[in-house]
Amino acid sequence: MFAVRAAFVLCLMSVGRSAPLACEDLLQPLDQLDPGHLEGRRAMVAGSLSFPPYMEGLRRRHSATINFSSNASGNGTHWRRSKRLDNKCHYASYDISLQGSSFTFDDGNVTTTFIRTSCRDCLLMSFDVESGKRQHFYLFSRRRELVQEELEEFRAQVECLNSELWFLMGFKAHSDMVTNSIEYRKKKTCHDEVRSKCRI
Repeated sequence: MFAVRAAFVLCLMSVGRSAPLACEDLLQPLDQLDPGHLEGRRAMVAGSLSFPPYMEGLRRRHSATINFSSNASGNGTHWRRSKRLDNKCHYASYDISLQGSSFTFDDGNVTTTFIRTSCRDCLLMSFDVESGKRQHFYLFSRRRELVQEELEEFRAQVECLNSELWFLMGFKAHSDMVTNSIEYRKKKTCHDEVRSKCRI
């Protein structure tokens, strides 16, 4: 089971940054995407949504993972997503073609861009849905928890998006980086009998 913990949720609003970066730097797409860094499985640790009603679906989500690998033909990339929702496991798989720091899927309805992050094992992905009608901004990591500086950087990136809502997996959602707007209960772990089936 790929459990996710974050130890500094309550500290995020009080710790300042001595030299904040400009938003154009914080939201800069990756110049070069290293396929070796891309491959492997990561769990979602934090995210932001531009459409608050969708937070209800995240409230019911136990966990989410992504996995990138070479596709069967060896000349492209295979992307697999999984999530555990309402005691059920859901999967989706795509063969994608990377174009610089971006790729599209779902018949071109979603454009995904990899954004720079100082987190050494993370992937920060920005999903523009239906030509920018919605934006999903997700941080994935190989580790079970991030350090405070990495979470502070993510918070600053969310502020640059003018997003009203952000979350840490397994904890609470925060509105305007200060107050709780949606109460999240800490999710239960997978039962032993279904854990092997979830593979998350």
